[in-house]
Amino acid sequence: MSDTRAAIAGARRVVVKVGSSSLSSLAGGLDLARLHRLVDALAARRTSGSQVVLVSSGAIAAGLAPLGLARRPRDLATQQAAASVGQLLLAHAYSASFLRHDQRIGQVLLTADDMIRRSHYKNAQRTLERLLGLDVLPVVNENDTVATDEIRVGDNDRLAALVAHIVGADALVLLSDVDGLYDGDPRRPGSTLVPEVAAPEDLAAVTVAKPGQGSLGTGGMATKITAAAMATASGIPVLLAAAEDVADALDPNGPKVGTAFRPSGRRMSARRFWMKHAADVRGSLDLDAGAVAAVVDRHRSLLAPGVHGVQGDFVSGDVVDLLGPGGVVVARGVVNYDAAELPGIIGKRSEDLPRAYRREIVHADDLVIV
Repeated sequence: MSDTRAAIAGARRVVVKVGSSSLSSLAGGLDLARLHRLVDALAARRTSGSQVVLVSSGAIAAGLAPLGLARRPRDLATQQAAASVGQLLLAHAYSASFLRHDQRIGQVLLTADDMIRRSHYKNAQRTLERLLGLDVLPVVNENDTVATDEIRVGDNDRLAALVAHIVGADALVLLSDVDGLYDGDPRRPGSTLVPEVAAPEDLAAVTVAKPGQGSLGTGGMATKITAAAMATASGIPVLLAAAEDVADALDPNGPKVGTAFRPSGRRMSARRFWMKHAADVRGSLDLDAGAVAAVVDRHRSLLAPGVHGVQGDFVSGDVVDLLGPGGVVVARGVVNYDAAELPGIIGKRSEDLPRAYRREIVHADDLVIV
């Protein structure tokens, strides 16, 4: 067993994500047999000593059949109506299924606003931590009933990676309708399963297929790779496996299934992770080569002399991108000035500025390298 798979097997806190297509069908709505199989595997992992957080899609899909809808609706209002009906059905199904194992669950509905706003992010963190402390298994989903295109996380794979960091998970398991990552379209002959991704460079030769037109979900393999990259970059190992193989995927002593992603970075603070992956970026600053070297290579604060351009309408405390020569994002951070203040400050030496404007534009403690 590789070190990555051993870490996943021994993880004390695991986030598991399951997609709509693994729980539902267009013809019959919520598939209780599939849901029970998932719950049985999660309960078994709990019995083995792990804490588990479930990130579950399926609210919209669960609401299709009761509303007589033949396919996932395209318009937002009908999607939200389906989610309203489906959320109740999904929560009730999970509650009844987990009750067979005497396991309490708690529903946590999030929107991108809960990830973007620092205060909401910390509140979600406290809530999830308290649920786990009370021996409650949190079932997390994006709040599709109220989420609009402007306030969506976008897909539950990314949400799962964010939740994994929020709760300090030791592993993230992404369940799919495909049994792992292939080096090509798994529907075509000649494509082979990639058993482990040791570094981001291993993905260079992988061709990712897009989800089909009749898909119940919004994601695909590309979103799972992005979620895996987010998690592994902050020190969390990831397993991508088929939902049908969930029992083996979550069994610490089970057979090797799916694709394991080795962590490629160190676990970062919740604040830096929030800035890098969840914060609402309000603008950008153009840096010269010297400032890029100071910020990226020497981990220094960003000072006025190294900035030569400002874009966006932001205020002190907002998150902005830091752009190197050529417009490439090199870092992200919390700015200490309003956008309107900066044109009279940037490019000038500290000794040439009034004392009130000699502080850093972005402090090193409020920076994350992208």
